[in-house]
Amino acid sequence: MSAIGSPAPRRGRVHLVGAGPGDPGLLTVRAVELLRAADVVAHDELVPAALLDVARPEAERLPVGRRCHGPSRDWERIHPDVLARARAGLRVVRLKAGDPFVFGRGGEEAEALREAGIPFDVTPGVSAALGAAASALIPLTHRDHSSDVTFATGHAAGPDGVRADWDRLAAAGTLVLYMGTRHLEANLAHLVRAGRSPATPAAWIASATRPEERVVVGTIGDLARRVAAERHEGPSLVVLGEVVALRAKIALSREEDGT
Repeated sequence: MSAIGSPAPRRGRVHLVGAGPGDPGLLTVRAVELLRAADVVAHDELVPAALLDVARPEAERLPVGRRCHGPSRDWERIHPDVLARARAGLRVVRLKAGDPFVFGRGGEEAEALREAGIPFDVTPGVSAALGAAASALIPLTHRDHSSDVTFATGHAAGPDGVRADWDRLAAAGTLVLYMGTRHLEANLAHLVRAGRSPATPAAWIASATRPEERVVVGTIGDLARRVAAERHEGPSLVVLGEVVALRAKIALSREEDGT
């Protein structure tokens, strides 16, 4: 209990915030509000510096994420430094690339915060798949080509495909593989063996919505070879399906309009 007349200690809180695909202009209004009020911004490594600049200069920048194929750790589902800052009464924004609840481990962090008794809330962000597809002019659904879209993680599937239901993924109208570059050749081969045509249009999108964005278009049969020629370490994902073929038509229309 605090002494009479003295203010009660401030209770810390963690905000799980989606940073979007990378362009600062795609931050939500709520995300900007939280960043500007934060004492600490605990961020993924994939979050670009331009997003961190939205926070107050005096706010602590705390890198706590790891790259998808970096070494894993056995400690808690949320970084201990995040828990420590919140327990000290600080306002912590846990800034996560894309959307916290779409392959962002936000659910695991929310569970850990609840178990630790730390107040938290979740602010969604533009997911990597939505941002990358729109920036690359690839509609994920289309009345004439695909009425469904499936999100999967190519990284978790691994080269042997043990953890992936390739028959189900091969049947998807549009398939988006997060973290799919490292095992791209193996993942695409699994899809072909599961019945997907190697002639299916496919696209690799890296650093989507950022100035260094790169898009490689091909087919399931040759995309891995095309991507192998690229030297890029930024975030990337793969879109597979007939909708990818619409990119050329949409891009041409935009050029004709002068936009």
